[in-house]
Amino acid sequence: MHKIKMEVWGDFACFTRPESKVERLTYPVMTPSAARGILSAVYSKPAEFYWQIKQIEVLRPIRYISFKRNEIKSKISDKPMLVEDDRTQRQSVLLQDVRYRITAEIIKRPDFSGKEQQLYHQAKRRIQEGKCFFQPSLGLREFVCYFDEPSNIQPIQESADFGLMLYDVFDLHKFAVTKKAEPYISLFHAEMKNGVITVPEYDSDSVWKPAGGR
Repeated sequence: MHKIKMEVWGDFACFTRPESKVERLTYPVMTPSAARGILSAVYSKPAEFYWQIKQIEVLRPIRYISFKRNEIKSKISDKPMLVEDDRTQRQSVLLQDVRYRITAEIIKRPDFSGKEQQLYHQAKRRIQEGKCFFQPSLGLREFVCYFDEPSNIQPIQESADFGLMLYDVFDLHKFAVTKKAEPYISLFHAEMKNGVITVPEYDSDSVWKPAGGR
């Protein structure tokens, strides 16, 4: 079975917990949702396939940093906004000096009629050449994510049970582009063993979805 591996890193990261709406509090490690977002920034054809994250390897020690950030209280709309009147400071607990290795598979949509091998070839070529549709980020847009082919760096030799963690914020089976995407929160039990987090299949019973979900 084909797989894609890529290494990502950056100075700061914030994989925000959904329950911390006012003050930003990060998960200890990258979420599958963030990993999928990075891969989609590099290569994506939503009508043909979606990325299934298989594994996240933590390559640098987990380090936190806390500081205040300027944010906007209101949502962006078509109306003009005076930033100075709407600015607020919020405390953020972030991750510092992060590096991960992501392993993922391409899951074809039912109507896909091309060659799966071509999708993998294009994805690998774009990673090798450093190409992306838009600059990937580590949780928040201001935290730039750099990426490259995988190295031989070994995962950290630490194990931890992180409990329930965000799996994704969208239904991966819905790909139609609409004016307003509907959130669809899914969760899974995240365990890190010797620096490696194994991510279950999206359609497996190990992923908790809203009532009526697959």
